[in-house]
Amino acid sequence: MTGGRRRRIRLVALDLDGTLVGDDLRIRPRTVAAVRAAVEAGVAVAIVTGRMTSSALPYARELGLRVPIVGMQGALIREMPAAGHAGLGRLLLHRPLPAAVVLDALAWCRGKGLDPHLNHLEKLVIPTGHSRAAEYARFNLGRVAVVPDLDAWVTHPVTKVVSVGNPPDPTRLLPAARADFEGRALATVSHPMFLEFVAPGVSKGAAVGWLARRLGVDLRDALAIGDQLNDLEMIAEVGFGVAMPHGPSELRAAARLVAPPFEDDGAAQVIETYVLGGRGGGRRSHAATQ
Repeated sequence: MTGGRRRRIRLVALDLDGTLVGDDLRIRPRTVAAVRAAVEAGVAVAIVTGRMTSSALPYARELGLRVPIVGMQGALIREMPAAGHAGLGRLLLHRPLPAAVVLDALAWCRGKGLDPHLNHLEKLVIPTGHSRAAEYARFNLGRVAVVPDLDAWVTHPVTKVVSVGNPPDPTRLLPAARADFEGRALATVSHPMFLEFVAPGVSKGAAVGWLARRLGVDLRDALAIGDQLNDLEMIAEVGFGVAMPHGPSELRAAARLVAPPFEDDGAAQVIETYVLGGRGGGRRSHAATQ
């Protein structure tokens, strides 16, 4: 990694959609085995996602994770609930957007031809007749609240604004969103369909830094894997940032390593090679450098 000597990985931060799960929303067996082996080896492994933490929780349980879940691009972090506990873990961090900024973001999105809605804590808030409600709800799997007037619902700070558009519109509009909301909100793209707004200073990178401090881990000893622009700060923050090969060029350029394709269990191969030292998965890994 650095200085000709590989540092021992003590923290692994994993994006969910496009990194751990594909269109079928399932984690492949090889990836489950690799992550579970890392956890049993004493490595702290965390899901760091744009989804609600309630949506990520079933995956965290399947993987046997023990450290907090990062949701909403880093705006919300919850502890893993105790084994056998049916509810959510304790809320550790929540950094929402001020209501006035939320209303401005909703108006901005509509003016650009995007279809906005809200994520607040563990709730997806959509207006009546939202054109792609079912499509987006499939990704979140959380509670859905249908309201007649989205603006009227905004009477308090809100965790995240999400706007849906036809690719490549969200990515094309990202520079304008960042310029127009500079200092008031951070805009990012979590999927070619989704342009999102969170509070200033919120990012997956900042959240991984928070986790590392909580766990007493040097960020140089952290590995992160992601596939979209919302993973850029996380990839840049850690000592060993890994981009999935289908990710945008900016992400791949910032990464220390480009993983094998998702279809070849790319995340699992990276964990087997760089975290487990070739011990995991029962198959030889071929993690590809840039």
